[in-house]
Formats: sequence, C-alpha cells, structure tokens
Amino acid sequence: MASVQRRVWTDQDGKQRTSYRVQVRKRGFPPVTASFERKTDADQWARETETDIKRRRYFPQHEAERHTLGELIDRQLETVKVDRPHDYERQRVILGWWKDKLGDYTLATITPDLIGRHRDQLQSKEKLAPGTVNRYLSALSKAFSNAVKEWHWLPDNPLRRVSKKPEPRGRVRYLSDEERARLLEACRKSECKPLYLIVLFALTTGMRRGEILGLRWPDVDLERRTAVLQNTKNGDRRSVPIVPEVADLLREHGKVRKLDNDLVFPSDDASEVWKLDKAWYQALTAAKVKDFRFHDLRHTAASYLAMSGASVPELAAVLGHRTLQMVKRYAHLSDQHTGAVVERMTRKYFG
Repeated sequence: MASVQRRVWTDQDGKQRTSYRVQVRKRGFPPVTASFERKTDADQWARETETDIKRRRYFPQHEAERHTLGELIDRQLETVKVDRPHDYERQRVILGWWKDKLGDYTLATITPDLIGRHRDQLQSKEKLAPGTVNRYLSALSKAFSNAVKEWHWLPDNPLRRVSKKPEPRGRVRYLSDEERARLLEACRKSECKPLYLIVLFALTTGMRRGEILGLRWPDVDLERRTAVLQNTKNGDRRSVPIVPEVADLLREHGKVRKLDNDLVFPSDDASEVWKLDKAWYQALTAAKVKDFRFHDLRHTAASYLAMSGASVPELAAVLGHRTLQMVKRYAHLSDQHTGAVVERMTRKYFG
C-alpha cells in the first residue's frame, strides 16, 4: 500500500517549496521511499512500483546509485581471491584497468555505450588484440553478473548489450622436437624449481595454466596416476591421466609441502605467480623459442595427440571441450593417420 505525504519547506534562498514523499509498503518486502516535486509524479511512481512489486520485478534503483564500479571491482577481486586464487593476479590487472578508467562512476551511470567506447580504447590506444579485448569484457561481465545475481546491486548486466570483437581463427603453435628438448632443458635448469614439472604437466596432459596452478593434493591419486580437476573453464569436473615420469616427479615434489596450503603448486601470493612468469620467459629466451605462450603448451599437447592418431572426439575428451568445434583446428594434423585408415579399408574391401 502506498502513502503520499505533502511537505512544505524553505530552501536556501528563502523560497517556500513543496515536495511529496511516497512510501510503498507490502508484506514481505522492505519499504520503498522516493520524493517528487509534483504530486502527479508521486502518484504515478507509487502505482508503477506497487505493480512491479506484485509482479516481483521491482529493483531498488538506489542500490545502483549507492555503489561505484570501483566498489564492485574490489568485491569481485575478493571473490576471485577465495574461489580462484590462481587467477587472482590476472584478474587484478584486467579489472584494475576498468577501475582506473571508470571506478568513480556509480553503477547506475554505467551504460553499454560507455563500456563500448572503452572497449574500443583497449584496441585503439592500448593496442590489445581482439581476443585480449574480449577477455577484458568477460572479466567485467562476470563482476556485473555477481552484482546482479549475488549482491542485488543491479537489475541487469549492461555487458549483455555490448558486442565482443571478432577474433581471428585460433592459431595452432606447437613445439618442434628440437624446441621441446631445448625448452625442457632450460626449465630443468631454472632457479624456479617447480617450473620444469609444471611445463611437463602441461605438455603431457594439455591442462590449462589455471587448472595446473589450481590443482590440489586431495585431487591427485599417484597410485592410479590420475588427477581430478574440480574447477575447469567450462565448469565440468574432469579426470586427467598422469604419465609415469610426471607421477614420479610429483612424489618427489610432494615431500615438501606447506602445512596451511594443499595446492600442488602454491600460488596464493602474487609474488609467487610473478616469479613463475618471470622464470617461464627466461626459459623461453634461454631455449631460443620464439612466438610461444604458456597456453601454446596446451596446443602442443593437442597437436602431438592428433599426430599420434587421436580422433577429434578423443581430443575433446582429453582437453575438456564440450563441443568438437574447438578441437577441429587440430584435425589437419591427423590427415596422415586418417589417410592410413582409408588405405587399410580400401585394401580390405577392394583388394
């Protein structure tokens, strides 16, 4: 039920002013209040608000006006630190850029147009690739989704109406035999002791960097030589086989553990992640491997599997893709294997 109160007051110039304070009360909902200069506006707002509450679609706009984007990003980073500590440093950099540009804006003033203009700046001024620009949008979109679903700061996510940049076809950069040998040797000699094991893990399993750094000892079974990934990119649990050499190295690595941390490769501290990244780039330089990213270790594992005769569905299962589209980029590497299969069929049925 709505009530309207007429208020008469004197402003700073000594002029008498009139305003109308509306309060809408309904059982099961907190009271909602707003003020207007005209009674007709007050009555209209009261009717619309009562209707929205009855249809359970009312959202208190003052929440969006009370919180800034900077506050949203700070809370999102707190969530990431708890749920995905291995990804915290990357998210801090990405979301930090948005906070630096738009942090003082209230959420009510963040529009798709405003985000779109800053999206374009990422490419034109920051010189980021389209794929990287889309990662920046995705990180911000996740923060807004939490603000809508979990924190009830907003009625809708403005990123839903912001287009992503078209990306070129995914590249397939994998290590040659010589590059692989040089890189593993450089990692073995690195001052960052876990680097060799981490890189070998990626090469033999196709696991993502975040999956490796987020792996916990309770999810590793060295007797059965398997690891269960609880938090994957697509949200599915996935079991990954561990080859004997990696299992032996894991046993040795596990002899010294942090008592307060069950991560196989502890990286809660941002400085630990920085040391790993620095050691990785130093190893690439020492091995004279160019135009190669950590994620390309995953491409390398997939390429080796394809060249060893793995089918597209088998590749999808190993890499943890729900659809086959993402792994079709490796199909051309198994052409020789496919040709051999057709040749065997021809000999059998056509002499």
